Amino acid sequence: MPPIPPATRALMIACTAIFVLQQFWQGFYFYFALWPLGSGLFLPWQALSYAFLHGGIGHLFFNMFGLWMFGSELERLWGQRRYLQFLLAGVLAAALAQLLITALAGSRVPTVGASGGLFALLLAFGMLFPNRTIMPLFPPIPMKARTFVIVFGGLELLFGLAGSSGVAHFAHLGGMVGGFLMIRYWRRQPPFGSRRR
Repeated sequence: MPPIPPATRALMIACTAIFVLQQFWQGFYFYFALWPLGSGLFLPWQALSYAFLHGGIGHLFFNMFGLWMFGSELERLWGQRRYLQFLLAGVLAAALAQLLITALAGSRVPTVGASGGLFALLLAFGMLFPNRTIMPLFPPIPMKARTFVIVFGGLELLFGLAGSSGVAHFAHLGGMVGGFLMIRYWRRQPPFGSRRR
């Protein structure tokens, strides 16, 4: 197994360290979770900081596993700078989607977790390595990366439309949209222009 590249490793360490600190200071949620706009607790930096907080050890484990599984290879392919730009686009797009959904639903519940950025990485992996066979933890069935992206994207949409479950399904979809748009931007494809000159 190749070593974990530096940016991915640093993000995994940061999320784990912050999770440990959360156990000793509940103020992390108050100041750094993504609070809905109507809650009176929203602060601008929460659109980024929420991605470093997690709601439990399982939440942290699966997000860090996905970051290692998909992020490591994408960082090696893109380099640190482009990789971090891409993750930022996914995290911010997920935050925007979640703020919109919570405003429409009148929710006052905060959002935490790196899942929006992770779903952006998942989409990129499926676009760049569509025929790569991967073995997800759930379900433990080998499938092509493209199929994995389609299945999980469809499930997120289905679960999101089905109603509240305590999971920010539309934030996950927002992360995928942010990742998709970032790749289109890099490729100079519509709506960001055309390769033709």
